[in-house]
Amino acid sequence: MTALRDLPTSARAIAEAAITAVEAANRRDADPFEAAATTLSTTDGSGLVLGSVVRLLLEEQNPDGLGADEVKTALLDCVTWASSWAADIDPHAVLVLLASALGVHDPDNAEVPDPSSRELARHGALLTASLLGPRPLDRYLATAFAEIRRKELHDV
Repeated sequence: MTALRDLPTSARAIAEAAITAVEAANRRDADPFEAAATTLSTTDGSGLVLGSVVRLLLEEQNPDGLGADEVKTALLDCVTWASSWAADIDPHAVLVLLASALGVHDPDNAEVPDPSSRELARHGALLTASLLGPRPLDRYLATAFAEIRRKELHDV
């Protein structure tokens, strides 16, 4: 598995911003969280990476499979936790991110915010932090980058 320090510059920028956002979210420290979310929203590929991390976390937490109840629990846990400190958490944005991470959301058939928007980046970081808890993000990022790289090589 690739160490995060060995990633290309653009991937390393995503990893650093994601780690900063998640750590700030876990500390409930709004200013660094918002700054890192802004970086994520302006960095190509960050949504794909965070979506992959969310999928990995959901699969790890639900080894027997993921159903509607598990998705609802993840949604409610994230919104409840985030609403205690983060301004304007949007349950619909969290649901869109969950569905996208699981490959069951078609953005062409629904009215949703632009996937590259700052709000989806914020909510993606909040969802990641909620699912991750106190564990370090590095291992999940490294796995996500490796999976994305493998997929890119096989799609060529």
